[in-house]
Amino acid sequence: MLRLPRHLRSELKAPIGPVYTEPSALIEAAGTPLVSVGDVVTEYLLSVTIPHVAVVDGQTKRTSIDSPVDLSPFEQRVRVENPAATLSEAMLQSLRDALNADDSTVIVVDGEEDLVALPAVVAAPIGASIVYGQPDEGMVLATVDAELTAQMRALLSRMDGDHEAALRIVESGGQ
Repeated sequence: MLRLPRHLRSELKAPIGPVYTEPSALIEAAGTPLVSVGDVVTEYLLSVTIPHVAVVDGQTKRTSIDSPVDLSPFEQRVRVENPAATLSEAMLQSLRDALNADDSTVIVVDGEEDLVALPAVVAAPIGASIVYGQPDEGMVLATVDAELTAQMRALLSRMDGDHEAALRIVESGGQ
């Protein structure tokens, strides 16, 4: 549905919120619902809480992790295909549905989940927290507000593909 063009990659390097190294300090600052993107981030957060939504792909820094994250705390589990550098329709729909679900949900990705924080900001309600990893630094806590939502919406609109349909999917719930 959406593909990240090379010229946008550099814009995704800077964190979109403060970086934490301690899960408990992050949780103290976090709002709800809490969404974790990435295996290492999810594992750290599970040491102190169960995110409402977690998105994992069995990798860290594009390398398979040695021991998979224990996903048993989640009430629901969904599998989706999402190739590298893309946001598939199934990924966007699963993210939207998980945010709207009453139960905690883990989305297990066949492919890559690196870009999921972007639509998560757009799909989540104001005050929600999206947490993703900043390689070799820590966990980024992105607090959803109108300004950040507009920034992520604009970024998604600059990706290749049917961004209007993608935005309709993620904006059809959560807000």
